[in-house]
Amino acid sequence: MFNFDVERFLKIQNGAVSLKNDMNKVIDSLFEKGISSLFFIGTGGAAILMKPAEFIMKNHSTLPTFAEISSEFMLTSHKFFDEKSLVVLPSLSGTTEETVKAAEFVKQKGATTISLVGYADTPLAKATDYSFVNYAADDTSCESFYLQSYLIAFRLMHLRNEFPQYEKVVSELVKVPEALLGVKEAVENRAEDFAAKIKDIPYHILVGSGNSWAETYYYGMCILEEMQWIKTRPVHASDFFHGTLELVEKGVSVLLFKGEDETRPLTDRVQNFAEVYTDQLEIFDTKDYELPGISEEVRSYLSPVVLATLLERVSCHLEKERNHPLTTRRYYRRVKY
Repeated sequence: MFNFDVERFLKIQNGAVSLKNDMNKVIDSLFEKGISSLFFIGTGGAAILMKPAEFIMKNHSTLPTFAEISSEFMLTSHKFFDEKSLVVLPSLSGTTEETVKAAEFVKQKGATTISLVGYADTPLAKATDYSFVNYAADDTSCESFYLQSYLIAFRLMHLRNEFPQYEKVVSELVKVPEALLGVKEAVENRAEDFAAKIKDIPYHILVGSGNSWAETYYYGMCILEEMQWIKTRPVHASDFFHGTLELVEKGVSVLLFKGEDETRPLTDRVQNFAEVYTDQLEIFDTKDYELPGISEEVRSYLSPVVLATLLERVSCHLEKERNHPLTTRRYYRRVKY
């Protein structure tokens, strides 16, 4: 595979999964003391990556669970937030200013905080009660953060007797890193061809739903916009038919991300429409990729993880085709804003 380090990828994703036992000890002890609500609070891409765990909790648990934006959360009065809230704060660098401030803010309110970071001894790690460290970089952070947030969500539901499939699910998660490597290998040729095909297209409509909506939004905002300076319009598959459909015509690029959860009929509907009205529809469907040792149920949870891992291959080739390094920025962390 082009510009890809297999061992590095496996080490990072296995590192995320291997946090399970340490996470369980913390979650179990906090559960005994009582947890009134669960908050995932972050900034930018890291905040978006917590949304699949929130989605799963909303559909399996009665524990109030919210994925919030750091800066907005601190300016509002969330009525489900109190001193018994458990707050999970992700930041790959551990230095994201808004997230560090949010950690300090919620601690002052008496809540318990957990940070998910890529580096120890960083401001966020120091500002939280508990910190879990798994080194990653931009090209590997999505899968790592998804898996870590899932471990927290699954454990809480298990302790609340809301997730009887817990042992089966977590036993399969250890197989995920190798399975993801297979996805990357399977999509490599398509990713190369697709990157060449779209390198000069200035605008894309991205569509997803359910637990895959987060990856849809993330890929548009954090990769195509931030890292490639390509204009995008991420839109939920349901909202697509309440405005965005009027922009679809021949020559308009629609990227449809199809997962395997219960909301799949929503993306089917978009596919049926877009196939008629544009000649630039591209579908990335997680069903097209084998995940050895992973059951149908667990596959449904892993849709955003699979999408992230295959889209990384697209990004890698897009960087080459456009001669635009993914690390190039004009404003982000370069000027005051």
